[in-house]
Amino acid sequence: MKQTALPLILALLAATAQAEVRLSEVFGEHMVLQRDRPLRLWGQATPGQSLTVTLGGREAATRVGEDGRWRVQLAPLPAGGPHRLQVKGDQTVTLEDVLIGDVWLLGGQSNMEWPLAQTDTGPQEVASPQDARLRQLRVPLRASVRPEAEIAPAPWVVAEPGRVGEFSAVGYHFARRMQAVQGIPIGLIATAWGGSMLETWMSRGAALRDPDLAPAVRGLPADNAAFSVALGQRLQRRVAAWQPGLPLAGADASGWNAAGDIDAKWPTLQAPGLWEGQGLADVDGVVWMRKRIELSAAQAAGAAELHLAQVDDCDEVWINGQRVGGQCGWELPRRYAVAAGVLRAGANWIAVRVTDTGGGGGFHGEAADMRLDTAAGAVSLAGAWRARVESVAPGAGPVANNGPALGHNGLIAPLQGLSVRGVLWYQGEENSGRAAAYADGFKRLIQDWRQQFGDPDLPFLFVQLAAWRPLADNRPDGNGFAELRGSQAAALALPHTGMATAIDIGDAIDIHPRNKRTVGERLAAVAMHELGLRAAPAMGPRLTGSQARGAEFELRFDRTEGGLRTARSGEPLRGFYLAGADRRWVPAQARFDGDRIMLRSDVVAAPVAARYAWVDNPGEANIVGGDGLPLPPLRTDDWPLASAGKRYGR
Repeated sequence: MKQTALPLILALLAATAQAEVRLSEVFGEHMVLQRDRPLRLWGQATPGQSLTVTLGGREAATRVGEDGRWRVQLAPLPAGGPHRLQVKGDQTVTLEDVLIGDVWLLGGQSNMEWPLAQTDTGPQEVASPQDARLRQLRVPLRASVRPEAEIAPAPWVVAEPGRVGEFSAVGYHFARRMQAVQGIPIGLIATAWGGSMLETWMSRGAALRDPDLAPAVRGLPADNAAFSVALGQRLQRRVAAWQPGLPLAGADASGWNAAGDIDAKWPTLQAPGLWEGQGLADVDGVVWMRKRIELSAAQAAGAAELHLAQVDDCDEVWINGQRVGGQCGWELPRRYAVAAGVLRAGANWIAVRVTDTGGGGGFHGEAADMRLDTAAGAVSLAGAWRARVESVAPGAGPVANNGPALGHNGLIAPLQGLSVRGVLWYQGEENSGRAAAYADGFKRLIQDWRQQFGDPDLPFLFVQLAAWRPLADNRPDGNGFAELRGSQAAALALPHTGMATAIDIGDAIDIHPRNKRTVGERLAAVAMHELGLRAAPAMGPRLTGSQARGAEFELRFDRTEGGLRTARSGEPLRGFYLAGADRRWVPAQARFDGDRIMLRSDVVAAPVAARYAWVDNPGEANIVGGDGLPLPPLRTDDWPLASAGKRYGR
């Protein structure tokens, strides 16, 4: 009896699976689709099956292809909803609460990915009433050696107090500002990936057309499984070179959490500071971090509180062999209670097992947030830590998401066919070592995405990198961030592009400035101009010309919106440099002359070129237009950049 029934049951299950009608994972309840554009929908079902798709009074019929895939296009709908989407065939699939509005694709790296909950205004925003017409789809991160047809399953999330903290902070503030003006639903499709390079976001075809990228693309394994194996071998070789004589422990790292000087032969890392910049580039997996501290009897007495800034991504923490805490979340502050009796007078050992799932790994944040608060005062934990790699986990990190086309294949390719209103982009930090090459590469990426989404006029709005690094490190003759900002601005030569500069809202010691509201609202102002909702471009004053006038050097501007001024009334003009024929840059004195700025220096008798805010951290630069928007960095020379000649793979 059982032998007879089993084949029948299996056949029925197979028939049911084949008859299932599915929409692409891009589509789900609570989604937002682009208004006033053809509505393209697709999915899978039994080959040859007839389907009818209805949405908001629009209807289309299709037949499933031999490959089991189907696609329809509905006539455009105006902003509104909620609507019900139905796909009827042998089965019926229904999606409720579908809105029609503007859909913006969010791309880039961690500053676009950064969640609202971890910003300076996050706690207030998360607790505030929200507009339920704002939704976000966070595309799961995945690198792939070939273009994928589908994203991993993920929900469309409605902005509400319990969930809005997950939203991209830049995207959220952009959307709120746009909704205040437009009054329509806004959908955000978030694809940003921390630590990703520009090149990973190019399509495979675009990468193959680039002579620097083509060899890397052609050299990729045939499938993702082989790719993962190759990555693992590469990372193991890198780790072996970094910690010679200390093999990977795999699961056998017993005792690494104990008290005692067991780490004397381990290499050191500086904390806070991600390990990618300290010899462990591209390493994802598990790394142990250990630090010995000396405490007085008063400091060791009683309970304490351990602060470890932030850890990318997960941590487990021990003090003197006793576990005191652990959590996951690269953006979350680490704060752990230390019970009385755990600390000792004299030597104490802190051990942290860090698991990095992709992008940067290790401690990050501010040095002041790495400390042990005791009853007798705080003990700093910033500085040198001993470190050792336990294991590597290839396939999720910078090697994966920085290879040409890998991010595009996994996250962007499955979205092709969607209508979107535009792209919001915040990326470039990872390319600052090859800043000169970014100018052409960024323009190629913009043109590539316009081709991929079938819209040659697709608005592409981007953030010019925020200030970063100590002021003492500034070099007007060539810092990576300075040159990268210039390469970003070069993309404005393309139509339907816009730039929101963030040079005045950075953080000298944190590459992730917490003020994301200003960034999002500046992007919204740029978008309003692009969409015809605002007359002024909202990109700050623009240099229109320059020339030497004896011992002075003249800079001419337009888009001053009522006149140039300093950010604070009465301040001297700062951030300018002059050079003569010897190409040596020196600080310049500056004065306003209408919509001109006149520069001079006592040590440059015959100036030939000027620069403004052309440093990694232009925090001192203080020129704004009448609307308060900052003057973006500029240079009048065309001298070779310090990063000239540095290209991908060489």
